[in-house]
Amino acid sequence: MKAYRSILTALKALRRNPMRAMLTTLGIVIGIAAVIAMMEIGAGSAEAIKKSISSMGANVILILPGTASSGGVSFGAGSVMTLTPKDCEAIARECPAIRNVAPIVRARAQIVYGGRNWVPSSISGTTPAFLAIRDWTDLAEGESFSERDILNANKVCLLGQTIVRELFQGESPIGKAIRLKNISFKVIGVLSRKGANMVGMDQDDTILAPWTTIKYRVSGSTLGNVNQSSTSSSTSGTTVNTLSNLYPGDESGLYPATSDVQQADNPMPVRFETVDQILAAANSTEEIPMAINQITELLHERHHIRPGEDDDFNVRDMTEMSKTISDTTALMTKLLLCVAMISLVVGGVGIMNIMLVSVTERTREIGLRMAVGARGRDILRQFLVESVALCLVGGALGILLGHGGSMLVRMLLHWPIKTSPMAIAAAVLVSGSVGITFGFYPAWKASRLNPIEALRYE
Repeated sequence: MKAYRSILTALKALRRNPMRAMLTTLGIVIGIAAVIAMMEIGAGSAEAIKKSISSMGANVILILPGTASSGGVSFGAGSVMTLTPKDCEAIARECPAIRNVAPIVRARAQIVYGGRNWVPSSISGTTPAFLAIRDWTDLAEGESFSERDILNANKVCLLGQTIVRELFQGESPIGKAIRLKNISFKVIGVLSRKGANMVGMDQDDTILAPWTTIKYRVSGSTLGNVNQSSTSSSTSGTTVNTLSNLYPGDESGLYPATSDVQQADNPMPVRFETVDQILAAANSTEEIPMAINQITELLHERHHIRPGEDDDFNVRDMTEMSKTISDTTALMTKLLLCVAMISLVVGGVGIMNIMLVSVTERTREIGLRMAVGARGRDILRQFLVESVALCLVGGALGILLGHGGSMLVRMLLHWPIKTSPMAIAAAVLVSGSVGITFGFYPAWKASRLNPIEALRYE
């Protein structure tokens, strides 16, 4: 009952001067509103930054073939083709920490359309899962190739924005045919714009096609580090142009060999069931170590690698991107906490100031209460309740104002926001703590007054 009476007495005292009570809570209102608004806008921005960096490959795991060596000389990663499409299927089937996985076969060649040509920085044969891994599912035009295109090695492709600009110059490429190593590809889609990656490479200067088409029709072998679009007759075994063959030899026999033109028109691809690399996406950035362990154990089992033997594959993750996400989020959190502390301290000092003024104005009232039997702890409780009530009311108004402000920012500026129930609960807790902390000294001062001197106070 004493606590109940103290609350009623404190509320009656606050209602005597509502304007002063409202101005007293204004500091807490502004502080809590600023904290809530910045927390929601900051959380939304952090989520947007995280999503943006993830789209560049923060949760991507790259699996590369092993390294060959001879006489103590290493030939580098990818010199031995040890990864197969079956490995890719097994990873998708048996690694629960992996969300998507796609094989990649790379090539290097010149693209020709009409009287224009271009050598893209990347020609990749893959599956539709590659688009989901790279967050590229929203195409600018057209549609993606399907699993049926992969099974049939259909000659279809997707073009990046840079290639569309250089070759088609304002035309829509959908339905048109381009030539890649004298093989006609039908353009069925255009990738959305991504721009440069973190190392400055143009991500839009690329072609995507079914991996079987690139493997069996275009490259026919593993990717070399040379520009295959500029091969000369001295380095190629056969050529369609026979004008330089001044003295053709007599190569007739029981079974005449096919001519160069026949071989170019009807290539016989060598079907090596290997891929240049495998690209996988973990369920989240936090699950990357678990996904790497699962992939490593699975490939050890499939490639029959015994304990102690060297791996015939390499697994790489984007640790630098993950570290960037963590550092950015931590920096934003610390910045918001510093601003919140400053705002709440300012509001708390304002409450302490007003409560000290209130103690001075109500000295006779305090003396009268003590004269009729009130103790020091009762006076202390009353002033603490007043201070906490002011802070809680200010906290509630601040939460409403801050949330409304963040919603207004989203509507007008289209900034992302993210409502956090934990931030709201923390704001209520902090506002109560500020009321107790900054209201204790005025309440303690009121409880220490001498009743006789208080009654004589004018």
